[in-house]
Amino acid sequence: MWVYNSEVLETSVKWFKDSASVEDMERLDDLINSRAAEGWEFVTHSYMANVIATKSAILVTFRKEK
Repeated sequence: MWVYNSEVLETSVKWFKDSASVEDMERLDDLINSRAAEGWEFVTHSYMANVIATKSAILVTFRKEK
């Protein structure tokens, strides 16, 4: 059985044309590596666009055995 953990990581800017800032990519890598050190396995991510605001977010999901 698996336990899942999903986290929202806000982007520093709104992404356009499938491009991301270096800062956002580094923050995503840091989050994945940090959770891996805690025993969590990266499962998936999804970009959550926000058409009104200047920032959007990434939903990141991890899992580990219960």
